[in-house]
Amino acid sequence: MANFDLVWWWSLFLLPLPLVIYFVVPAAKQSSPIYLPYVPKSEHTATPKNSFAKVLASLVWVGLVVAMARPVWYGEPVTTQPKHRDLMLVLDLSYSMSQEDMSDGKKYIDRLTAVKNVVSDFAIQREGDRLGLVLFADHAYLQTPLTLDRKTISEQVNQLVLRLIGDKTAIGEGIGLATKTFIDSDTPQRVMILLSDGGNTSGVLDPIEAAKIAKKYNATIYTIGVGAGEMVVKEFFMTRKVNTAQDLDEKTLTQIAEITGGQYFRARDAKELATIYDTINNLEPISKATQTWRPQKEWFMLPLAIALLSFSLLLLVRRNHV
Repeated sequence: MANFDLVWWWSLFLLPLPLVIYFVVPAAKQSSPIYLPYVPKSEHTATPKNSFAKVLASLVWVGLVVAMARPVWYGEPVTTQPKHRDLMLVLDLSYSMSQEDMSDGKKYIDRLTAVKNVVSDFAIQREGDRLGLVLFADHAYLQTPLTLDRKTISEQVNQLVLRLIGDKTAIGEGIGLATKTFIDSDTPQRVMILLSDGGNTSGVLDPIEAAKIAKKYNATIYTIGVGAGEMVVKEFFMTRKVNTAQDLDEKTLTQIAEITGGQYFRARDAKELATIYDTINNLEPISKATQTWRPQKEWFMLPLAIALLSFSLLLLVRRNHV
């Protein structure tokens, strides 16, 4: 019964009060019965037993006292974090993300797969923060609004497929849409993590202008450039060096970060990408402030109902013997 409690337990000291009154207060003097010699004696003239009435009266008193003691049932403790950060994940979903140049230590995997592995784990770790997901290719789309449901964000990231929203790269629109999501938020800490493997080739909003708008709304943008860069490719009987990140616009991504007070990072393989997200975790630490409360259910209605029911029965019993 660890979850049960009597808030005003001291009220239980009133339980023996009727017994104290019964033994301390003098009994009322009964008047002598009138004897009528000509009235025949009958068994029905005997005084009715009042033991049942006493039981009912006791239930009335006990029910009222227990209800006064305010019985409460507490649920399991619930921990919440009153302060949270709004964090938007802005991910490039252009077709160039299919390039298989991200080493995971054993083999080369495509950029999108590497992003899925790292970002889904990153989302799960951000306990207490509200996360949102914006995707951009030909245009930007809000995949998931800001939510405390980290599992949903992780699942959405793992379900991403290429050519879902086109082949190009609308970086400016991605920043603009994420910033628009922040406008209705009253959270002072607004963070955006923008990941891209190319330059702005689509959309109606210039990335630098979008960064200035984001700064106006107190958003900090961390940018990540993805792509191995120079790597050796085998072709038949020879090998040659190719630059797989030649389309990456590092200059623009660096400017975006600097304008908003963030940082630019370069990810050449899966391990480096994971390290970058660990660094962002340190730069934007999760709030440790928590509040714990226990849901409670008042049970005073139960003993009060027993008292009222017993009182109703008592009135019925006494009425039949008046």
